[in-house]
Amino acid sequence: MVNKLKIYREVIFTSLLDFLILLASWFVFHSYFSTDLNMLLKAVDLHFVKAGVFLSTYWIVVFILTGVYKRLYLISRLDEFVAVTKSTVIGSLFLFFIIHIGDAIDIGYNNELMAYYWITTFGMVALNRFLIRTIQRFYAQQGKGLHRTVIIGTGPTAKTAYQDLNRNKTLGMEVLGYIQVNGKMPHPDTGILSEEVIGHLDNIGELIEEKEIQDILVAIEPERRKDLVEVISKVDYPEVSLKLLPDFYQLVSGLNKTNQIFGMPIIEISPEPMPLWEKFAKRLIDIVIAIVVLALSLPFLLFIALLIKIDSKGSVIYKQKRVGRNGRKFTIYKFRTMKVDAEDESGPTWAIKDDPRITKVGYWLRKLRLDEIPQMLNVLKGDMSIVGPRPERPHFVDQFSKQIPLYTRRLRVRPGITGWAQVKWKYDSSLDDVKEKTKYDLYYIENISLKLDAKILINTFITMIKGKGH
Repeated sequence: MVNKLKIYREVIFTSLLDFLILLASWFVFHSYFSTDLNMLLKAVDLHFVKAGVFLSTYWIVVFILTGVYKRLYLISRLDEFVAVTKSTVIGSLFLFFIIHIGDAIDIGYNNELMAYYWITTFGMVALNRFLIRTIQRFYAQQGKGLHRTVIIGTGPTAKTAYQDLNRNKTLGMEVLGYIQVNGKMPHPDTGILSEEVIGHLDNIGELIEEKEIQDILVAIEPERRKDLVEVISKVDYPEVSLKLLPDFYQLVSGLNKTNQIFGMPIIEISPEPMPLWEKFAKRLIDIVIAIVVLALSLPFLLFIALLIKIDSKGSVIYKQKRVGRNGRKFTIYKFRTMKVDAEDESGPTWAIKDDPRITKVGYWLRKLRLDEIPQMLNVLKGDMSIVGPRPERPHFVDQFSKQIPLYTRRLRVRPGITGWAQVKWKYDSSLDDVKEKTKYDLYYIENISLKLDAKILINTFITMIKGKGH
């Protein structure tokens, strides 16, 4: 929670400063075309101020959607210059489109002056960001405002990383100490003192909270690569930046995004691979699809409800507790496909092939995946998305979290009605099935995009048409 507040504070400070700079750029832009100060001051009326506030707000929204506020801490000044250039070009083109197609905004200038407005806005925002990063780097060199960091590992690699981070303060990390992985104290030859080891991997959650850790650097030895999965499983905190020092094998695999630190490559494990504008678009698409599906299928849904009532006793809609994003529990809605007392004696169990608990109507609903349609209500409520890992029951989440490495990373995104695992694998009938589906879910989370969502929806539609559901 503390780390989140620090991140939000930095974003809020930068966005407020941007807003003031954008307002100033609006005033500076007008000053270009005023012959004297009196004429300029006369032009500053309520309409002028309202237009400036509106446009400044517009630019902040553009910056948010294009990811300008995604990574702010000690970002490269060149990278930030490129990001601001891209955002202001996109924003200016869209503004030009709005003005000349819909006449939605009346700023009183012709096409030729739009270029001057872009130059003014871009120039002042870029200069502001350059000054902020320069000041930030200066303070970092003095050892101020650094991210509180721990190094996981107690071998020679960890010691080298510690020394390099201490020499290069502009990397923004203040190393508090080392974290043990295997329970053994560091060998004297490493040069790591016992008092520099501040905790064990099993207690990483408490350490993050107690010491307000913001960055974690994993620097285990190449021969201990088997510990890597356990490390990533236990360091599953979205508000903490997780970085790995890879060995040669990981580098040549070509499957990881690397950055350079003092000539040493690191792998950054990003908890938020989807840009904000894509998240916004994904949520908007979810809402539109849910409304359209429910509206168009209403008569058909009533017919399904009637068939369920005729076929077996019990309610039409089946409600069950599931675990959603960040471990939050919610109630899921489905058409009932099993007998009312299906799990009264057995407790929570997997469905099996030719499951005797499934009703006659339920068999066809599952086959065509029509039993999932009521979950469109969960999508509208924000509990679920159209596409994402399937939500599981609390009983199984507790069980799988202990048995399957990285299983809890599935909870970083909204669960979905359909998903990559659903189109690539069958229904769960054993722990091995869950392990295989978890691999597909983790692939989806690390590669989440609107393009991948579209591919999954197409495959799901084909599955429904062919009646290949289980």
